[in-house]
Amino acid sequence: MDDRDGSEDKERDKDAKEPLRVGVAVRKRRRALHLTLAAVSARSGLSVPFLSQIENERARPSMRSLERVADALETTAVELLAASDTARTVDLVRAGDESGLTPLPGVRPLVRGHHQLHAMEFTGDQDAGREYQHRNDELMYVVSGACQVEAEGRAYRLECGDALFLSGGVRHRWRAVTEDTRILVVAVGEHIHASSEPPSPGH
Repeated sequence: MDDRDGSEDKERDKDAKEPLRVGVAVRKRRRALHLTLAAVSARSGLSVPFLSQIENERARPSMRSLERVADALETTAVELLAASDTARTVDLVRAGDESGLTPLPGVRPLVRGHHQLHAMEFTGDQDAGREYQHRNDELMYVVSGACQVEAEGRAYRLECGDALFLSGGVRHRWRAVTEDTRILVVAVGEHIHASSEPPSPGH
């Protein structure tokens, strides 16, 4: 048995929590270079079966493995991740699935990776105590409980089932008022240059 197989098994256990879905981008880049999986294996030191699983989205590489693949494909991990954004993706996030990405207690990402859509779930008595101003549009939906929102000098109390739309540039702050509060915040990704200006004639 190849020694590297053991290390890859360990990475598979770790990779189950990694959000790196780059199979389509890896396969496209490999084919563009007219390389076989065996050739990439020789260059990267990763086994052919493991590389095949990455390309077919059956394994998610750690960042370390992705960098080795990127080197073998004469590119960078950042470029492969960026290229994967354009691929069609279906990613299921189960209830309670934090995927190792939870930044704070009670805060759970619902969209993993770098996409046009950004969504977070906030649970419990959240009070950031700070004012926000995002470049793009945002929607707040109260799943349960209630929250207080201040936006452009006005105060709003949102109850279960209420939704508040905030266009890009609106200054706002919010806080949950009950311990059972759950809030869904959906927004256009900050890296997207969305514009509310009407298209110019002829476009």
